[in-house]
Order: sequence, then structure tokens, then C-alpha cells
Amino acid sequence: MKYVLVTGGVVSGLGKGVTASSIGLILKACGLRVTSIKIDPYLNTDAGTMSPFEHGEVYVLDDGGEVDLDLGNYERFLDIKLTRDNNITTGKIYQSVIDKERRGDYLGKTVQVVPHITDAIQEWVERVAKIPVDGKEGPADVCVIELGGTIGDIESMPFIEALGQFSYRVGTGNFCLIHVSLVPVLNVVGEQKTKPTQHSVRGLRGLGLAPNILACRSTTALDENVKAKLSQFCHVPAENIITLYDVSNIWHIPLLLRDQKAHEAILKVLNLQSVAGEPCLEEWTSRAELYDMLHEPVRIAMVGKYTGLSDSYLSVIKALLHASVAQGKKLIVDCVPACDLEPETAKENPDVYNAAWNLLKAADGVLVPGGFGDRGVQGKILATKYARENRIPFLGICLGMQIAVIEFARSVLGLKDANSTEFDPNTKNPCVIFMPEGSTTHMGGTMRLGSRRTYFQVMDCKSAKLYGNRGFIDERHRHRYEVNPNMVMHLENSGLSFTGKDASGQRMEIVELPNHPYFVGVQFHPEFKSRPGKPSALFLGLIAAACGQLESVLKEDRLSQKIGTGKGGMSNGNKMVKTYQNGSPTKPANGSFDDVYRNCNGVQV
Repeated sequence: MKYVLVTGGVVSGLGKGVTASSIGLILKACGLRVTSIKIDPYLNTDAGTMSPFEHGEVYVLDDGGEVDLDLGNYERFLDIKLTRDNNITTGKIYQSVIDKERRGDYLGKTVQVVPHITDAIQEWVERVAKIPVDGKEGPADVCVIELGGTIGDIESMPFIEALGQFSYRVGTGNFCLIHVSLVPVLNVVGEQKTKPTQHSVRGLRGLGLAPNILACRSTTALDENVKAKLSQFCHVPAENIITLYDVSNIWHIPLLLRDQKAHEAILKVLNLQSVAGEPCLEEWTSRAELYDMLHEPVRIAMVGKYTGLSDSYLSVIKALLHASVAQGKKLIVDCVPACDLEPETAKENPDVYNAAWNLLKAADGVLVPGGFGDRGVQGKILATKYARENRIPFLGICLGMQIAVIEFARSVLGLKDANSTEFDPNTKNPCVIFMPEGSTTHMGGTMRLGSRRTYFQVMDCKSAKLYGNRGFIDERHRHRYEVNPNMVMHLENSGLSFTGKDASGQRMEIVELPNHPYFVGVQFHPEFKSRPGKPSALFLGLIAAACGQLESVLKEDRLSQKIGTGKGGMSNGNKMVKTYQNGSPTKPANGSFDDVYRNCNGVQV
């Protein structure tokens, strides 16, 4: 087994996750089997209870693991299926060591950070690296490890010590360290400054790790004299210094690495030159270039609670993007805070209210993503009602499906107090109820999580056709509440169709309005299985309906089709996602390499 460690220095948010994913992709393109591990040095056991505002979205795996969003990048880039153990946290390691101590496994020894915590980290890495993630038997050839945070962070110290010991133990030729650092350009003089990277590498060396390759983030390609200076002071060969400069979309990053021979440097360090070939990235190149040339827009209004940080909906935006590229359209996402659509906002700030509704009314499609809590629920209900009554293509995910059911019960059945027991425990018409197997006292890991099977009840519905007329599908779930089975008959008698259910037939998974151009709600999260070139069926349906192309998509053979580059016009294709925050739309994306965006002002592929 070969190991590639990706660390970061100077500042956070440089795009280590995208860099690690791109490294994995280019190694896979060389014919190697690749797996990934993300290390998060926080004390939480997993990401399940962390605020989306603080941590971004919680990414859900097939086995029910609630993990860091970077594992979503790994799965999308590498088209693999990871496990919960591929996300290592300080909490997991300490919990494991403490459990061993309580069992008496340490035979009375004093349990310390060194060697017990550091040994536990190394054992975890070695064990997880051997787990097949690509559907084939046997372990991968290379394991790419991303160490979260920045070199020098106190919480990372046990991991850095463990990885220093690990690199020595596995030996030269089996371990490659890639350090991602910042080379800023001062606008005053326009000079690329190397001192931050020099200090970062010096700190890394002082902790027992020496980088083999430098990946330097900058606005432009590094000058040769800058490379020479970095080589001299960081003790890294000039040919092993790579520039990750700003590009139009992150699909270009693997191509950037290939063009700078990063794969050759990695293969040389790992002694894999004799078994790996030249990277085959033709399809990836075509997709990246096509994306830049799209100009015909499709506008989606995403009505949510966490729109202040678009990382909260990272997989949703990526799934929309995959679908829009497949349809040959340039994606524009308007992130609309749900609370801005509510009547209270009209009284307190009419400009904010009017601007939010203008964004919603200008959209070609409406998407209500998942979430928790009652803030903004009324705004989501109003947005759903607008989409239903005005025949605007609509997709509701998790809470979005529950909102669609509540809105239908209120507007069509006339049950004005219809609600979810999450928002009103005493409602007389509970359309959505707490699942009996859930826990009301423990929040972490107690939801219905992971891949679950949904069986289609109606084969002539839009969702079944989009999935290729299969009898069942497997999608990932994350919820505590479900549609009340006792309300289903009343809802269906009024025109709502529950086209997908679980194996018991009692849990509603998919709901549709048959006579609507596209009105679909799903209890699962289809965004987690969307891939570049293989978009989620339901997101493809939303984009196709928003473009007026749904009928042609429904006629295609969805079982055998491999979604490629799509159709559409050409231009320079700068991406755009706009949000409405406090009455002021933000600016479009600036096209930075990793598209690290805030306030929904950029699309990250």
C-alpha cells in the first residue's frame, strides 16, 4: 500500500479537499486503484450534530456515516463508495482508546497521547486503507489522506506526530507528502510572496514531516524565479513545485496537475513508475471544456434555511450542476432565504420581502432542500404553494417533501392547521410525525440513515421513468420524521400520488402530482449519489422540466444511457449563483480555482 498525505499551511480554505480529490483522480487515470481518508481534528465523533453554518453540509454515506463534506468531493471525483471509517475524527480516536482502557486492553499501563493515541491513529489508517471502495476485491494501490486544518493548529498535533511515525514506519517509497500552501500576490507591487510558504514548510519540518511536493495556491502561475526561491528555502526540487492557480471551474484542477507533471512526481516518490501509465483524462477534459462554453441559462430558486453559507447545500448545488451540464445549460442558482418570503418580513422589511419574491418568480424551477427546525418553514410552504399553483417545476428533498405534503393538506384538503409534529407537537392534523424508532434524547446517529431501498408503486410516473423504469432504487436517507401513514389515503384521494414506498409499504418515499409538469418530493437525498457525467435522475428531471426538455428525457433509455456532454450553446460560460441577503444580491462567482464560495456567490462543481 502506498500513501499520499495532503496537508495545508498558512490559512484554511485553500482547497485541500479539491486538491486531494484531484490527486486521487489523476492517479486513478494512471490505472491505479485509489481510496481516500479525511482526518478532522475535532472532538465530535462525527459531523452529524454540527451546525451547517459552522461546518457546511453533513454528507451521508451508504453505511449511514455522517461525515465531512470533503468525502463528498472524494466520492464525486473518484466515483467510489466510502465508509464512515474513512472519516477519522479526534473524537473517534479518543473514544476507541478509552473503550480499550475500560476493557483492560492496556494491562494497567498509563494511557497517554504517545504512544496510545498515535498508535491508534496509525492502526486506523492502515485498517481503513485496505477496505475496497471501488466495487472490486482487494485493497487499493494508493490511499490519499487529507489532514484537515492548518499546520500549527494545536488540535492537529497528535495526528501530525502519528503521521510522522507512520511515514518512517512504512518507509521511503511508500509515503508521499504534498503540502498545499499560499503564495499571495500583493496588489501594491504585484509580486508573488514566498515567505508565508517558507514559514509553513519550516513549521512542518519542525514537527517531523518533510514535504516531497509543494502545491502552491496563487492567482496566477508561479514565476520560475519564485519556484527557484521556494526550492532553495523549502528543500523541494523545482520540478516538484506545482502551481494551483485560479481557473474557471474546479474540473480543470486534475488537468492542471497533469499538465505540470504532478503525477510523474508522485509516481516517482512512490516508486510506481513501472506499473502506472499516462493519465487518461479525455472524457474529463471534454466535460471541463464544455462547462466553460455553456451559455443558455437555467435558473433555479433554492429556498432554504442555511443560505448564508452555500457549503450547507454543497451536494445539492453540485447535483444541480451535473444535471445542467448534462442538459447543456448554464446553471444559475438563486439562494432565497425562506424567512424572507414570510408575511412578517413584508411588515418589517418590505424591500427584502419583495426582492426575495422577485427571485422566486423569476426562476425556471424551485428546489426546497432538507433541513431541521421551524425557522423559515412558512416561507418554504409559500414557495411550494407558488410552484404548485403556477405549474413551476418543483423538487422537494427530505424536509422539502414533508413541506409539500403539509402545503397540499392545507390548500387542497382544507386542513388549515395541518402540520408536522416537529413544528407543532399538538397539531390536530399531523401530516408528518416522528418515526417510532427514533430517539428524542440522543441527537447523534439516531436518525434513519444511509442507503435504503424504495419500491415504485406506480411505474408510469415521472420518477420511475427517470430511474429507468426499475422496480426499486437505493438512495441515502437522513431524517427523523416521516409522512403520517394515516393521512395517505386522504391525500391520495385529493390527487397527491405516493409513487414510492419502503419495503413495508408504510413509509412514504416519493410523492408526485401527476397532472403537474414536474412536482416531485422525496424523503431521501438523491444529491449524495450524483456524479459528474452521471447526474441524479431527479435533479436531471428538475433541470429538464425547467428547460422544457422533460418529455425528451423521459423517452430516453435511462438504464443503458451514459450521460455525456449534453447539448447547448457555447460561450465563455462563467458560472453564476446569486443569493438575496438583507435586500442586496451578491456578486457572481469570480472563477477561483476551488470556487470556495460564501453567501451562495459561486458554484462549486
